[in-house]
Order: sequence, then C-alpha cells, then structure tokens
Amino acid sequence: MSLKPPKKSDLGKSWMKPRRDKNILICPEYHLIVTEGTETEPQYFEAIRTIINSQYRDKIQLDIHGAGDNTLSLLDKAMNLVMNNPNGYKHVWIVYDTDDFPAKRINKTNELCINMSTEETQYHAIWSNQCIELWFLLHFSFVQSDIHRSDYWPKLSEWLKNIGQGAYSKGRADMFQILRPFMDFAITNAERLDAMNEGKTPASSAPGTKVHELIKHLRPYLKIG
Repeated sequence: MSLKPPKKSDLGKSWMKPRRDKNILICPEYHLIVTEGTETEPQYFEAIRTIINSQYRDKIQLDIHGAGDNTLSLLDKAMNLVMNNPNGYKHVWIVYDTDDFPAKRINKTNELCINMSTEETQYHAIWSNQCIELWFLLHFSFVQSDIHRSDYWPKLSEWLKNIGQGAYSKGRADMFQILRPFMDFAITNAERLDAMNEGKTPASSAPGTKVHELIKHLRPYLKIG
C-alpha cells in the first residue's frame, strides 16, 4: 500500500471522501441518586429527573432510589445498585443528612466516596448538616447559625407563606418547582458556607450542605438562568 499523500487532482472526488455509512452511537451519561429519606429527597430529585429524562435522554439519564438507610448503609445500598446495573453509572450521588448520627460514620461515608471513585464511576457524598431543609432555606436567606433541624421547618413555612405557597411539610412534591426561581441565590449561599467550613469535616461543618454540587452538575439540563 502506498503511503504517498493524495494528489491534488484527486482531492474532492467521491472515492476520496470519508465513509458515512456507519452511525456513531453515543451513550447517555447515567447518574444514580440514592437518598437517605424516602419522601422529601426523592420527591425533590424526582422532579429534576422528570425534567432531564424527558428532554435529554440521549445525553444524560437519572435514576432515583429512596433507600431509607443512613450513612454507611446508604453507601452499601448504592454500591449494590451500581453492580447490578448493566449500563453502569458515571456518577453516584449519596444524599444524606447528618442528623444526630455519630461523627465517625458521617465522615467515613465522605471519605469512602472519595477513595472509591474511579475514572469510570465517581461517588459523591452529598451531605447536609443537619438536614436537606437547610438547602431549601438557603433559597431565601443565608443561614450561618448552627440550629437544630426542627427549627428549619417553621422558618421555611414563614418564607413559603410570604410567596403564597403555604406551610412547609416533609414530602411536598412541589418543592423543586417552588424553589427553582431562587436557585442561583441558594447556590451562592451554599458556596459561602463551603468557604466558611473549609478544612472541616462534614460532621463539624454546621451548618453546611453539598446539595449545590449535585445541582450545579445538572444545572445545564434544567434551563435555569
């Protein structure tokens, strides 16, 4: 076979053009979101999944699983789901509240997610100290005081009532749509908390949340901003 470059007179001829008879199959990027809760978190992320899977199934697909487990048990459940999925997951998001669980378990889950991540599958510890309601509240105001998780509910209810959305309750199916217009503000507030908690463990980052990291990754598919 000649290795000489083609003649200028041959360029442009049909037999010199690249073949286009083979379709290139581009597989979507699969994400798994495993949540500690079985109501509030699944409802919130299910709304996101519906938007993304209905519009961008060829680019990205989300699976949501409300495990009802916590910290290390939640990670074990996620690993089993990954192993049993034939498509494979590029990103696995472990969503959990710190609540009053032992600091050792809270921090260990975060460490394992970092250590287990590979080029094929990345694990993300999406913790909230103390609860995901902190992320909700950051859509309306910056919170830097370490308050008990039960105190977030009346604060959320007050803000929701101010915008005509009634009182807050766990498991509300409309929380994502309600909070969606204020997402930029929430991300900014969460990043401010990140800066304040720099160098701290998840258990000692009070208040703090990593939900914004998941939202920022999915944001291009949510047409926000």
